[in-house]
Amino acid sequence: MTVPGVDQPRLYAWMARHVPDAGEPESVSLISGGRSNLTYLVEAAERRLVLRRPPLGHVLPTAHDMRREWRVISALAGTPVPVPEPVAFCGDEDVIGAPFYLMGYVPGAAVRTREELGRPTEEQTRRLSERLAEVLAAIHAVDYREVGLGDFGRPEGYLARQLDRWCQQWERSKTADLPDYYRLVERLRQRLPARSANTLVHGDYRLDNTLIRPADLAILAVVDWEMSTLGDPLADLGLTLTYWHDRGDEERAGIPVAGDVTVAPGFMNAAEFAGHYQKVSGRDISDLGFYVAFGNFKLAVIVEGIHARFRQGKTVGEGFDRIGSAVPTLISRAHRMLDQP
Repeated sequence: MTVPGVDQPRLYAWMARHVPDAGEPESVSLISGGRSNLTYLVEAAERRLVLRRPPLGHVLPTAHDMRREWRVISALAGTPVPVPEPVAFCGDEDVIGAPFYLMGYVPGAAVRTREELGRPTEEQTRRLSERLAEVLAAIHAVDYREVGLGDFGRPEGYLARQLDRWCQQWERSKTADLPDYYRLVERLRQRLPARSANTLVHGDYRLDNTLIRPADLAILAVVDWEMSTLGDPLADLGLTLTYWHDRGDEERAGIPVAGDVTVAPGFMNAAEFAGHYQKVSGRDISDLGFYVAFGNFKLAVIVEGIHARFRQGKTVGEGFDRIGSAVPTLISRAHRMLDQP
């Protein structure tokens, strides 16, 4: 059986040379749900591994950097931040058509919907939302120089560079001109904080970028580090809250990203989540509205890129046909956050 994005004979030959302890590879299958980098389960005789590679087609410059993602999980192994075991990296595009890496299989689930969550107690869901904030604070507390990531990014001027970068991504991916988008960019530029903290940032932190043990909802690993760098930790918090779906937010229900899991009974709402992060991290979040607006802007650009790949027939998986309609909604939500005093 042919698997899109993986040349199995070449992969198997490469694994025999570089991951011999895994035993003979037996199968490769796409793990559903990937809207960016592609994730596959590799079954081998001695162990299960997970393969990560860039998407098929329409890969923007600097995006989907496999070596960068590999480097950060290797650095975080052994820290309080839970990550999968780094196994092997391959930068030779001749093997499967793109750079990729292998990591250990984590027996957890990426939960996106209430249905996938099952029927936990409210105490368990409350603890899960608390733990999500605590793991985010742990990421931001890592001494990035100590773990070898001192040159992983340029923290000074992070938000200004992020704004410029995502504006460039928009221009490369846009499928329509939206005047409210350009007005939003100018408002964000005017509100950029003069100074900010410098930490390791995940860049796309949300519940479904963690793997959760179904039995007790413990967070076993944080995954999808492709956008990680050094920068402003509140940008992570703002994006997490952009994904957060509070009960009763019908507009948010129409944005088909990250699912509806946080409306399940017991979950903290967005304000409670931010408050718990503040408590465990000790950070000042008084300008949080700006960061949530920035998160909505960033997600709008990401979604527009996914929409562009869908229109080109370059996506793998389901659920892409309605995603383009979320872009103007996210832009509108960003404006409303900036309107708040």
